[in-house]
Amino acid sequence: MRILHTMIRVGNLDRSIAFYTEVLGMKLLRRQDYPEGRFTLAFVGYGPESEQAVLELTHNWDTPSYDLGAGFGHVALEVPDAHAACADIKRRGGVVTREAGPMKHGSTVIAFVQDPDGYKIELIQRGTA
Repeated sequence: MRILHTMIRVGNLDRSIAFYTEVLGMKLLRRQDYPEGRFTLAFVGYGPESEQAVLELTHNWDTPSYDLGAGFGHVALEVPDAHAACADIKRRGGVVTREAGPMKHGSTVIAFVQDPDGYKIELIQRGTA
């Protein structure tokens, strides 16, 4: 068994695809409209779905935004250098909500960014965990 994808609901699909592809450097792997159900699914990731877990962005056409709730935490991405990743994300128009630095009570270097719908993305610097 393996993890295939994580699904998150987004209010504006084009805005979300732009964030994940242009700000975080993922690729749009596939996109499918379901007119009878009034929704679109888009899958983004860093590699083919056959090799890596990806994100499924679900856009329900009649729902412009969602309450994120208290149960969801974050999506984590490994990066070579968290400080450089934060600088690059800011340069591309992304929002850094916690600058790179050691995690509380540990030495792992982390940072947090936020996508257009408010989902948190944790950046974990490779080799510091």
